[in-house]
Amino acid sequence: MTMQVSKTIGTTDKLALDPPIFDPVAFHLSDEQAAIITRAREIGQSVFAGRAAAYDREATFPTENYRDLHRVGLLGVAVPKKHGGLGANYQTYALAAAEIGRYCGATALTWNMHVCSTLWSGPLADDLDMDAATRAEHERRRAIHYKRIVEDGAIYSQPFSEGGAAAAGGVAFGTEAKPVAGGWIINGKKIFASLSGHADYYGVLCTEIEEGEKASRRNTLYLAIPAKSQGVSVVGDWDPLGMRGTVSRTLLFKDVFVPEDAALMPRGVYFQAAMRWPHMFLTLSPTYMGLAQAAYDFTVRYLRGEVPGMPPVKRRMYPTKQIAVAQMQIKLEQIKAVWFQAVTEARANPSKEQVLRAYAAQYSVMEGANELAALAIRTCGGQAMLRSLPLERIYRDSRCGSLMLPWTAELCLDRIGREALYEAGETDD
Repeated sequence: MTMQVSKTIGTTDKLALDPPIFDPVAFHLSDEQAAIITRAREIGQSVFAGRAAAYDREATFPTENYRDLHRVGLLGVAVPKKHGGLGANYQTYALAAAEIGRYCGATALTWNMHVCSTLWSGPLADDLDMDAATRAEHERRRAIHYKRIVEDGAIYSQPFSEGGAAAAGGVAFGTEAKPVAGGWIINGKKIFASLSGHADYYGVLCTEIEEGEKASRRNTLYLAIPAKSQGVSVVGDWDPLGMRGTVSRTLLFKDVFVPEDAALMPRGVYFQAAMRWPHMFLTLSPTYMGLAQAAYDFTVRYLRGEVPGMPPVKRRMYPTKQIAVAQMQIKLEQIKAVWFQAVTEARANPSKEQVLRAYAAQYSVMEGANELAALAIRTCGGQAMLRSLPLERIYRDSRCGSLMLPWTAELCLDRIGREALYEAGETDD
């Protein structure tokens, strides 16, 4: 899994690669980090960008992109090296995902759902408390999942939402896991389930409930349910405003048996992660960091007369256009700064300041990407509305980010305001 994209995709040799969103020297990245991020940018620009319009237009899953992600080793980007992966840490994954989001938002967003199964069970879980026996059993189980990904190209998803407060961490998940001999019986429903019908395994968050017990968030399980299991079904249509290639249809689970080795985390570890590793919920944001960069990139190319397939007409000499680009650059640099700091600080037991900064980064990226896309459309004019150009898709895809649980824009504002004004345990009584 050490092949280089440039050796496997012939077009890369003829293509002038875009500069990275985060320059390795300026942002003090290691050579290994830079290589992984370059790998993502190469395949994004040379392959994924050309397919993105069709996936969006037809609302079809980017199956071909996933074959390429496996071929160049990026399906296992966060799988530890000893299991055959690239061993990327949280920051490295986030920067690589931003590069893919720059060229195909739907691929980056679904890739995130896949990668989280390895990121959460890998470097994130390694930061959490387990006794020796539990950790050894977790190591044995996750090796099974990692082998499927690295060797077979298995795709994992992460259906989260259920239409209530569970995805925001307010209550226990309604999808239930009843313990039985050798595993669990799963019943429930997940909505907006990206990759539904296309993943090989659904990494489902559900509540383990013994007979007569009440549901508790502490008993959340993270289980990989094989897509072909009896009792798993995908229902409903998928015709949304944006992120159409994610194919996020509804998943139903009816008396689905899964064995004990399906566990992606041991009992109690997901709840521990949710309490102690809050940056785990920031992983949707890299896609939108990439879309923010894409909106800026398109505007500069359009005003310079460098958009492929269009006449080389320059519009850069007008002061109003120059001012708009300056505003976009300032906004983009602000977003990049707070977001890079937040993904760099991701760890167990962050400080209050770091958690508030993570919320601020999420809000800034999710809202800022669409603000940049809107300004790009106004600046580029009527041509920008054409579906033959990527800006219209970038605008629609970027509008969806602030709605996504568990950290919607509204929830981020609510938590920043409350946690800035109150210390733990404080009340007004």
